[in-house]
Amino acid sequence: MYIGELITRSTIWVSIVGYAVGSITFALSTPTRRRVQWDLAARIVWTIACVSLVAHFISAFQFYHAWSHTAAYSDTARQTEELFGLNWGGGLFINYALLTAWIVDIAWWWRSGIDSYRKRPRLLVMLWHGFFVFIIFNATVVFADGVARWVGLAVALLLIITWWRIVRRWN
Repeated sequence: MYIGELITRSTIWVSIVGYAVGSITFALSTPTRRRVQWDLAARIVWTIACVSLVAHFISAFQFYHAWSHTAAYSDTARQTEELFGLNWGGGLFINYALLTAWIVDIAWWWRSGIDSYRKRPRLLVMLWHGFFVFIIFNATVVFADGVARWVGLAVALLLIITWWRIVRRWN
């Protein structure tokens, strides 16, 4: 494994694990005096995970696509065709949407505060984090293999359970 591959793989795993740890931290916080501390910890971890996703995009474009959107699109289409027989690179735009939405989500949380963030409509929370878990599942289970696939499956299942718990007791 060369340095570019190491950086690209490690930044995505920091992002995935950070999102999972932030989700679990968010789920474990209960309406007590310490909730603010738990939520602050979750927000910090999610922010670090989002920054790591930005670093993943940068490293993927630097080390794999020579800063070419066309090359990234073609590579995404090739991988999709290998798995599904469909020569479509649109998954790249889905990844762009995820990163953009996550940056907006983090900015909302930092700007509006924890109470406002927790008071978001349930449907919005379910759609946003359902989309996020869907992306993680596809990236780690559908498009990965070996140990990464099994770790990704475990993380995706853990996230589904965690978000189910959060949504069920949403205030």
